[in-house]
Amino acid sequence: MYIKNYREIPVEQTGVEGLTARWAINATQGATNFSMRLLELEPLKSTPMHQHASEHEIFVLVGKGEVETEDQVYPIRDGSVIYVAPNEVHKFNNTGASILRMVDAVMFPSKVTK
Repeated sequence: MYIKNYREIPVEQTGVEGLTARWAINATQGATNFSMRLLELEPLKSTPMHQHASEHEIFVLVGKGEVETEDQVYPIRDGSVIYVAPNEVHKFNNTGASILRMVDAVMFPSKVTK
């Protein structure tokens, strides 16, 4: 069993300006199928368009923004749940004045492609 307050998990830079991650659960804790991260996207920042080889599941804890695909934009806010299918091209935009905080789960291995 592994239990920890997310505030105790180190914040890591992701390589995307304005986006940080806390790896809450991954292989370090013994997980073999999924990893869980807490992502924080600063106000008015965006991730690049990207895709994952596996499905991507997100729960928005705080904030508001958009999920953008190649042909559509979906509004999101605290309480939104998001399913991104394998290889679906997407990006996140924080349209609010505060942090967009999300929990996401991805399967191992999670390879991001652009």
